[in-house]
Amino acid sequence: VQLQASGGGLVQPGGSLRLSCAASGSIVSIKVMGWYRQAPGKERELAAAISRDDSTNYADSVKGRFTISKDNAKNTAYLQMNNLTPEDTAVYYCNFNGIVTRTMIVRDLWGKGTQVTVSS
Repeated sequence: VQLQASGGGLVQPGGSLRLSCAASGSIVSIKVMGWYRQAPGKERELAAAISRDDSTNYADSVKGRFTISKDNAKNTAYLQMNNLTPEDTAVYYCNFNGIVTRTMIVRDLWGKGTQVTVSS
């Protein structure tokens, strides 16, 4: 099982970006899909997460601006980021846990980070 993240880039303040993270493999279900971010000199933090039952969790700093969603059929999580500020500049990592496949259970899996830079 692998995660492939995409969608990062450079955007001006107030702009929007959409990140995607797709899991490959013979996946039956995924317990939680999440996006973390790590800014320069800071610890990695949870930005948003969505559970199998569609419940969501957001960091206070992104509430009202970011929306996490998923497509179960595609084993893909999305992070729609609106009204971006320079403080959102970070490497964004997707994290899926509780991945059940036909042959194994993967407890925790990270994708490669994707850079998001908000600058004028």
